[in-house]
Amino acid sequence: MSAADLLADWRDHLARDRRRSPHTVRAYLAAAQRLIAATDRADWPSVAAIEAQDLRAQLAHRRAEGIGNASAARELSALKAFVTYARGRAGHADTAPPRVRGPRLRKGLPRPITPDEVGNLAELVAADAAEPWIGARDHAVLLLLYGAGLRIAEALSLTGADLPLGETLTVTGKGGKQRVVPILPVVREAVADYARQCPWPLAKADPIFRGAKGGPLNQGMVQKAVARARRELGLPATATPHALRHSFATHLLGAGADLRSLQELLGHVSLGSTQIYTKVDAVTLLDTYRAAHPRERGDPAPD
Repeated sequence: MSAADLLADWRDHLARDRRRSPHTVRAYLAAAQRLIAATDRADWPSVAAIEAQDLRAQLAHRRAEGIGNASAARELSALKAFVTYARGRAGHADTAPPRVRGPRLRKGLPRPITPDEVGNLAELVAADAAEPWIGARDHAVLLLLYGAGLRIAEALSLTGADLPLGETLTVTGKGGKQRVVPILPVVREAVADYARQCPWPLAKADPIFRGAKGGPLNQGMVQKAVARARRELGLPATATPHALRHSFATHLLGAGADLRSLQELLGHVSLGSTQIYTKVDAVTLLDTYRAAHPRERGDPAPD
């Protein structure tokens, strides 16, 4: 068996068995490739024999190349998963990976944007598009992110079989987990408007959202369009397509949604992932208080 065979097996396992996203598959594959090159392993038993000191050495090398804490943590997670898989393939009874502590990460809060800012952003992205159908496409994608709380990969994975959108939509998220989300009339209308204008046939097996040449729409194109629009609107760099999903969650929570319902709508496996929005909402409320309260603004006290 060659190193190429190992990597092909690892890639197929991630994509087929674990149903990881294409982005995760690429990242995990690249980490495994670097480890194989650094340790000169070319079969599953030798990869399975990798110890904690080997992973620490690899992480130290990567840190010397300039990666930060978050990237180092992701690299370590990928390497542990690779060694765990190797131990299973080598027939080890204990497949637990080497015990290596990763860098401590400070969890930042998601940065929501206001409903008005969402509307302005979506309208400007549509207006700045090269062709009307592309503007309608980008507008529909952004409304799916904000109006239904979809991840961008989830929106771009929709196919012609999902058309026309109904009052609810079954979405396949991370790990192949499915959830049902309600679709607002304004979102349905935006997607229908795009489908009418799209110059490419939208067969049931084909992706709904297409690039300019008819292939599947790349996430990067949406991200670039949003980046141009947010600069023009003076919005912060945190106003990304993914921030629209954060805004969906924050605004629902602020309107009285309970955490369990929000967890289902977002497709979170753990309630802890959803609970972070309670902190976001508290921070947003405090910012509003500071901006509006006369004492905080320095206004004189009323008589």
